[in-house]
Amino acid sequence: MRSRDIGAVFRYAQQYAGASQARIAVAVGMTQARVNEIINGRREVSRLDVYERIADGMRIPDDGRHLLGLAASRERRSGGAAFDLAAFPEVLRVYAAQSSAAEEIRQLVREAQELDVLAVRGLGLLGLKDSLLRAGLPRKQDGKGLRVRVLLLDPDSDAVVRRAAEIGESTESLAGGVRLTEARLRELADVCDISVYRYATLPTWRLIRADCTLFVGAFDAGWEGHESATYRIMETPHGPLYRGFRRMFEAVIDGSVRSV
Repeated sequence: MRSRDIGAVFRYAQQYAGASQARIAVAVGMTQARVNEIINGRREVSRLDVYERIADGMRIPDDGRHLLGLAASRERRSGGAAFDLAAFPEVLRVYAAQSSAAEEIRQLVREAQELDVLAVRGLGLLGLKDSLLRAGLPRKQDGKGLRVRVLLLDPDSDAVVRRAAEIGESTESLAGGVRLTEARLRELADVCDISVYRYATLPTWRLIRADCTLFVGAFDAGWEGHESATYRIMETPHGPLYRGFRRMFEAVIDGSVRSV
């Protein structure tokens, strides 16, 4: 740990826990090929966010985390453990949190023709200048504007009061964030086909869909959506997850009020 030799950590997991490379890969949000390269010394880990993902995925105890230069697990908010979905061919990758998937999400959004977003206030996704998805929206593609649909929590609903209490924030602050995101999205009406809706139920799922790829996280009383384990789900001919989440999104749209 002190030398940050992650290859040795992986080898010990194989030797003493009987973990396969595939199992390690799912736990730490990597491909099996990348895990193999690290184990065999062909690649090293140097980024702090990757150490965080490995420590979380392998449940490294606090003394080991400290040797890696990381905070103790009890000092960090947890978005929940990423359970093993390796048996589901729709699930291409599991990330410890949305930040680990950020670059892949941006790339897919830049190339997408359709974008669906289900969030709470959406500031980190769309409402600020440096938000995750903002840079991919003001563009034309083949003479047609990008179609964007965004679902945000109704700032005038009882659900926003409940969600604000869950995350220890004032109702006014949370509701104000939603309204700011709506105002910023109105600015994009000339460069893409955009519609924004308000839903009035306590949030459960956080979704980003770029054409045939979904990124899914969860909201809970203990964490916000971007802190959740995030799953990249691809449309397949018979897979239930992609179809189920799309069906859910359409149902929420049907029960919502359009604000932009």
